[in-house]
Amino acid sequence: MMTHADRVPEKPALEGLEAKWETRWESDGTYRFARENATRETIYSIDTPPPTASGSLHIGHVFSYTHTDVVARFQRMRGKNVFYPMGWDDNGLPTERRVQNYYGVRCDPSLGYTENFVPPFEGGDGKSSKAADQLPISRRNFIELCETLTKEDEKQFEALWRTLGLSVDWTQTYRTIGQEALFTSQLAFLGNVERGEAYQAMAPTLWDVTFRTAVAQAELEDKDMPAAYHRVSFAKPDGSTIEIETTRPELLPACVALVAHPDDERYKHLFGTTVTTPVFGVEVPVLAHHLAQKDKGSGIAMICTFGDVTDVVWWRELDLPNRAIMGFDGRIIAEVPGAITSDAGRAAYAQLAGKTVFSAKQAVVELLRSSGNLIGDPKPIVHAVKFFEKGDKPLEIVSTRQWYIRNGARDEKLRARLLEHGTELAWHPEFMKVRYENWVNGLTGDWLVSRQRFFGVPLPVWYPLDADANPVFDQPIVATRDLLPVDPSSDAAPGFTESQRGQAGGFVGEVDVMDTWATSSLTPQLAGGWERDPELFNLVFPYSLRPQGQDIIRTWLFSTLLRAEQQHGTSPWQHAALSGFIVDPDRKKMSKSKGNVVTPADMLELHGSDAVRYWAASSRLGTDAAFDPKNPTQIKIGRRLAIKILNASKFVSMSQGSRTAPITEPVDQSMLAGLTAVVAQATTAFENYDHARALETTESFFWTFCDDYLELVKERAYGEPGPEQASAVAALRTALATLLRLFAPFVPFATEEAWSWSNEGSVHTAPWPVAADLLGSDAVATGNIALLDLASRALTGIRRAKTDAKASQKSEVDSAVICGAPAEIALLTLAAADLKAVGRIHELTFIDGSELAVTDIVFATVLES
Repeated sequence: MMTHADRVPEKPALEGLEAKWETRWESDGTYRFARENATRETIYSIDTPPPTASGSLHIGHVFSYTHTDVVARFQRMRGKNVFYPMGWDDNGLPTERRVQNYYGVRCDPSLGYTENFVPPFEGGDGKSSKAADQLPISRRNFIELCETLTKEDEKQFEALWRTLGLSVDWTQTYRTIGQEALFTSQLAFLGNVERGEAYQAMAPTLWDVTFRTAVAQAELEDKDMPAAYHRVSFAKPDGSTIEIETTRPELLPACVALVAHPDDERYKHLFGTTVTTPVFGVEVPVLAHHLAQKDKGSGIAMICTFGDVTDVVWWRELDLPNRAIMGFDGRIIAEVPGAITSDAGRAAYAQLAGKTVFSAKQAVVELLRSSGNLIGDPKPIVHAVKFFEKGDKPLEIVSTRQWYIRNGARDEKLRARLLEHGTELAWHPEFMKVRYENWVNGLTGDWLVSRQRFFGVPLPVWYPLDADANPVFDQPIVATRDLLPVDPSSDAAPGFTESQRGQAGGFVGEVDVMDTWATSSLTPQLAGGWERDPELFNLVFPYSLRPQGQDIIRTWLFSTLLRAEQQHGTSPWQHAALSGFIVDPDRKKMSKSKGNVVTPADMLELHGSDAVRYWAASSRLGTDAAFDPKNPTQIKIGRRLAIKILNASKFVSMSQGSRTAPITEPVDQSMLAGLTAVVAQATTAFENYDHARALETTESFFWTFCDDYLELVKERAYGEPGPEQASAVAALRTALATLLRLFAPFVPFATEEAWSWSNEGSVHTAPWPVAADLLGSDAVATGNIALLDLASRALTGIRRAKTDAKASQKSEVDSAVICGAPAEIALLTLAAADLKAVGRIHELTFIDGSELAVTDIVFATVLES
């Protein structure tokens, strides 16, 4: 029969531990959520961030997900039934582009679904990067290809997470584009519609006129382009003029206001008055807004719908009318804005209709010259203009019909509820709460949730067509629950047949999809089985914890709180843990756009998962951490710690004795008294979500334990059997069992390996150490914490004396004297036997002195052979 000593390898090593223990944990179900007989009180549930599955994980993911995992492991050891799922955020533009190139297809929502569709090819050989070379397919077919490809990415992500040692229950996973996610997202949207929280409105959208598509912020890039400032005069009611400067004179027919900074003394007297636009004769207000720049141009600007993103902000925040004149093709639309009522103004507009931006600009400049409203010649400049990353023309902003969800911007009662939830939520760190409150208090517009994309959750809406086959947008046909999930681009509207699609008196399906945050905001519902598995949802919701990055408080955290308030009238969690950023050695945030991202796979392979986890766990929540892949100091320290855990465990495991023997020796009692304090401090730190403090406290004691205590007692522990030897072994085994559990959340592989040498079962399901249990023993109760420190200092003095004499630490010493303060000497004499043994001192004398020191050391005479 194998004994505990037989389990200890001859030379413990970190290599191979990840594969060994990950396989064992999975086969044993170590981290499986135990649903049977569970109650809400016994569960600790985590609303885990779903990483984007269409890219690659970077070192920042390892950083923040480790923070979550140490909490999960701590709570599990505290006896909680931990619900720790993993999701995959796999809808969005990156996936769309990858699928287009990989399979040679592009999405056309107007097409019907093809059964058993086979794409033109797989692998992306470069021939499919142009839209003209891509086969148009239905949205449903396109989504199926996206799902196929993202599943492969998810396998790779899961493998990396397993290597890192995340204690996720891999039977609890979800996808933000799978059938369950479609059902949940669409059902939540139906609730928003029924309660009046979702509505439609015309809204501005960044638009690429070449590709005829809306463009997301992530796809933008700035390019320096030549332009010119045109100084234009507007007429005031008293007959005088006010001059503005603009690079977009062609948008003059779309002007809705002039704006200046509220502190600009030149224009304060004009706020609240009106002026008249040149050429087109439209009366517009003069308003104040903090984004106006006093030192730019004449200090007053015209607001047009829409020249740039600042125009959009002004339009929303100042509640201005929409007089958009730009078509989806990049040409001026034929319809004259209703605000232009004069014959001269309408005639001037007719000269612009159908023209490109370039030609329209030339036409307006000539009209301004003719009217005398162009002041001087245009002044050439070069400025940054926004482009679609794949486009070759500047983006325009066009008006499109969009869906919104009310978010408290115009509802004081809802805003107050959201602020109340923020107050009830325990924030870690606390100062992050103000970022949430600032966002809620600063809301100026409702949440735009529709997107002109394909790989996303379809909005479950159709529109009836009138007798002329025009959509009746204000009478949407909303799906019923029994139809979900549904894709209106390929599924017929309720009460209609597919043959009536696009026909007069028939219907047309909504082709827009939900913003990715509209699905991600439902991660508590997705993971918890809302409306699919009521028993599970009631067990885990509200969740115990929402861990996430600090940069998405205003998006993910806020939107999730909003949806939970709207659907359930409650906050979705009790705690929020916010991780900081990873920055490069120059303290710049790591991001793909900056090109300074480090992928974690190589770091894990080179240094080991425990070492990388140690680096991540060393940083407190909300604190940025610098990472230099060329000199990863903290990772190297973590690897040294993990190796030391194995070696120290081997030393203790090979000793002969029982953990339950009486602990009678003062040094042993002192060590355990100190360890008891560490347990209390680490536990309190974890309870306060300060994992870094728990690690720091445990690690500091561990090095004292290894460098001093082990050295002090090793002669006794491996000496002749007896009460003193049994006391040392019992203390060592008790301390090791405690330290391995304290370290387990941080370095799970080394601790599991070491634990297996002397224990049955997993350290990760063993109970967390309890200070009260240790204090209950006579050994700890009578132990003096100061003794081990004094003995350590004395041992250091003995070693230094031998080093100064250029003698080996194994050299025999005939006699030595230790002096110190009377109180110190009185206590230190309790460790005399261990000091004599480790120092190989035959006669040790203690005397009073001013400070602790080792003196008068006399080495034994070495006889010549």
